[in-house]
Amino acid sequence: MPNPIAPLIDHTILKAEATRGDVLRLCDEAIEYGFASVCVNGQFVTAVREKLDGSNVKTCAVAGFPLGAMKPTVKAIEATSLVKDGADEVDFVAHLPTLLACDAEAAREEFAELTKAARSVLPGVVIKVIIESAALMKDADDTLAEKRIAAACEAARAAGVDFVKTSTGFHPAGGASVEAVKLMKKHTGPMRVKASGGIRTAEDAQRMIDAGADRLGCSAGVQIIGGQGASGGGY
Repeated sequence: MPNPIAPLIDHTILKAEATRGDVLRLCDEAIEYGFASVCVNGQFVTAVREKLDGSNVKTCAVAGFPLGAMKPTVKAIEATSLVKDGADEVDFVAHLPTLLACDAEAAREEFAELTKAARSVLPGVVIKVIIESAALMKDADDTLAEKRIAAACEAARAAGVDFVKTSTGFHPAGGASVEAVKLMKKHTGPMRVKASGGIRTAEDAQRMIDAGADRLGCSAGVQIIGGQGASGGGY
């Protein structure tokens, strides 16, 4: 019987030292186990697209990664390039100070610029915004933490984003948490939630799904579903 978690996993390799061979091995695993996508840095999008051709696995790539500190226009250009290279899905990093300040309008403008640019190339491209939920919740009381996450979700809805995603997996504040996923699910409306960062076991994955996650970003996807394979790193 197919593992029910497998179709929710974005099989991920984002470490700086990843090679083309590493990436292609992840593609083979994603096809074998029926993962949702293979998520890579932009350097590898064309190779992933070619390797996954004819399968049901999507090509996913990151933009503005991992800091999100560049100008929105630069992120939009990068996202457009990723889609032209064959990405079906783009996960981009939001400008964190904007979210920490609960500035939903500034965030909406950033998100909308990237979304509009990417969809001018591929109208159906799936857009996911990474909000670094652990950083938004760190050193904040419950009220402020929810206010920040609510503002991020409001901006994403207004910009037409498809998913709100917890984490890059690279921020020192940490990765996904059940508490963050629950708050995001509360405020996303019709959008979906992707949990990523620190999901290493089947138990971790199930906790995120139970909290409301619709997709999981994992470098340990094969191990999570009980298979054998090398960790992709970065999530």
